Amino acid sequence: MQLELDNLRCAYDDTPVLSGLSFTLAEKQIGCLLGPSGCGKTTALRAIAGFEPVTGGQILLDGEVISRAGYRLPAARRRMGMVFQDYALLPHLNALDNVAFGLHAWPARQRRARAREYLGLVGLKGSDRRFPHELSGGQQQRVALARALAPEPRLVLMDEPFASLDVDMRGHLLREVRDILRRCGATALMVTHNQLEAFAIGDRIGVLEGGRLAQWDTPYNLYHRPVSRFTASFVGDGVLLSGQMRPDGRVATEIGDLNGRLSGSPSPDGRVQVLLRPDDIVHDDRAGMTAVVHDKAFRGADILYTLALASGARVLALVPSHHNHALGESIGIRLETDHLVVFPETS
Repeated sequence: MQLELDNLRCAYDDTPVLSGLSFTLAEKQIGCLLGPSGCGKTTALRAIAGFEPVTGGQILLDGEVISRAGYRLPAARRRMGMVFQDYALLPHLNALDNVAFGLHAWPARQRRARAREYLGLVGLKGSDRRFPHELSGGQQQRVALARALAPEPRLVLMDEPFASLDVDMRGHLLREVRDILRRCGATALMVTHNQLEAFAIGDRIGVLEGGRLAQWDTPYNLYHRPVSRFTASFVGDGVLLSGQMRPDGRVATEIGDLNGRLSGSPSPDGRVQVLLRPDDIVHDDRAGMTAVVHDKAFRGADILYTLALASGARVLALVPSHHNHALGESIGIRLETDHLVVFPETS
């Protein structure tokens, strides 16, 4: 079931929240809206669900207009499943009855059989009679997902569904939820401020900035081919290093000449900024260039070094953790760039 947002605008009173939001989520894809607090991602989700009116543009589901200015198909008629951050389970109902709650129009026997089937699908077979307070946070989230999926919705919407889980549980459940959605052939859209969650589950990710869509793309392209400084800085670690465009199209920087595609136009004098990710800088003691360890963050298998160049500019390098260097130490570095993105220099 394809979802399409066409120049969508939403406002609270006279304050714009979404401005010209457009993207398409294909059938059976998992999409994510990613951005900082206040960027409009939850408003977009609520507008898709039918909880919020739109002031311009339209929302289409499989070609049918479900929202536009002055018209809103009631949420109950949209056939969408919703998974909330706080799970929204009914405390007086056991797991089976919570899943069956959304199937109230079904005959009782079929309703219970269906609820039992979907509890099994999310790995909770045998937990029918357990109440929400008897389940862990991850188990409660599975019940909420089963409840959303059981009616076979046209679209599954997830609002920060992993925010209240600890890091280990979150990573495990992310993989499980992705696999469950795949097995069900569901089309789903999740909102999150956590880029690792978005990367782990999303086929397509939309980065929102101030109510506008900065980029709608694959996780790979968002990281390696960002189209704006905001996307480049918000998604992943990286720095912008000053450079100079040469007539042959190469970019001269203090750590070497580079080839890359230009996002936008260079400034009139050819000055640019080059996006360098931590994996673009390789620690190599045999390299002719050195940098000074300014800061370090131990991450277990690797260390993220902040390195000071001769000019005082800083770059990042992700290095295996057995290369443990002290602050102030000079280490050899070299460039190894497969993807290079260049932006016009700004004052």
